[in-house]
Amino acid sequence: MMALNGIIGKADQMLGHIEDWGGPTTFPHFAIGWAWAGNTPFQWTKQVASHFGGTRNGMVLHWPRGIKAKGEVRSQFHHVIDVAPTVLEAAKLPEPKLVNGIQQRPMDGVSILYSVDDANAKDRHTTQYFEMFGNRGIYHNGWVACTRHSIPWVIVPLPPVSEDVWELYNVDKDFSQADNLATQQPEKLKELQAVFLEEAIKNQVLPIDDRRSERFNPVIAGRPDLMGGRKSLTVYDGMTGMAENAFINVKGVHHTITAEIEVKDATAGGVILAQAGYFGGWTLYMKEGKVHHEYNWFALERTNIAAPKALAPGKHTIVYEFTPDEAKPGTGGKSAIFIDGKKAAEGKIPKTQPFAFSADEGADVGEDGETNVSPDYPQGDNKFTGKIQKVTIELK
Repeated sequence: MMALNGIIGKADQMLGHIEDWGGPTTFPHFAIGWAWAGNTPFQWTKQVASHFGGTRNGMVLHWPRGIKAKGEVRSQFHHVIDVAPTVLEAAKLPEPKLVNGIQQRPMDGVSILYSVDDANAKDRHTTQYFEMFGNRGIYHNGWVACTRHSIPWVIVPLPPVSEDVWELYNVDKDFSQADNLATQQPEKLKELQAVFLEEAIKNQVLPIDDRRSERFNPVIAGRPDLMGGRKSLTVYDGMTGMAENAFINVKGVHHTITAEIEVKDATAGGVILAQAGYFGGWTLYMKEGKVHHEYNWFALERTNIAAPKALAPGKHTIVYEFTPDEAKPGTGGKSAIFIDGKKAAEGKIPKTQPFAFSADEGADVGEDGETNVSPDYPQGDNKFTGKIQKVTIELK
């Protein structure tokens, strides 16, 4: 998760966990060296969409009743956008023109089935653009022109895209892109660059956006937010697994969490509201009758504040407030708990996760599902023992 937030992990943060590596308290990213070596004989890796190492994959077609060929290889050029047209042709279904009353764009892909009975059939997918984080390329009639703009694991200021150096490969003869022909055939390179520009305009690729982690945040990325710009979200007990992009974004901004609850006695415990899990997130919970809030920074640093006294039986209003130090992603800030209108605890969160809490864990009301944000309560057995009327998250 650090890598996905644009933060480079350091060896001294990892070495203390070496004996635990691969276990449930670790979430290791595949090592760069192994990833690169595993893409041999291609040049690059995932995210470098300009080169085949970042895009080329094997695919298996299995249909005993529909394909006579067994254990054979086909080498026609195709793309993942061809999978849906292939399935539709196999099922003898027309391409949908209207779905739920919405007019559909025509599919860009073509079916692969023409190749199954003829290993030497002429390619039908003749042009395909690629672009990711500014790395871009174009396949056209057996040739590839491409430029690597950035390297996924090198977090540095990037040059303008106008300064990128393009390469040229005849992949019909040079499948691993080993022989760069850009200087020998400049006119061919210009031809393919023009095709890339045409495809980029057609497919809304422009302007080229080379930002990475920032694009997790819809406001920074400049795209619509599923929350529709709302400043308040009210959730209720039993609402679990709310995906990060379908939950109001509290990262690094001034916000409050107001929980209206009822407890039977001074031993109340369990999670009121939690987002994400063991490898980063936050949780508002009770333990032995006391209200806690914990902020978990990538499982490396934790800030836990707690009310000094257990709640008396009955109804209570709990408010958690985060006040950021400054208006920027990853900022630290003040952390405070108020109970029935009175401040009960406060602390300082030194820094926050800037762009994403988790790749897969959501927000839960009344429990902390999947991995536990805080080790202060057990995983899988942390349901709130009182009653939750509602919880309102409000951006200030």
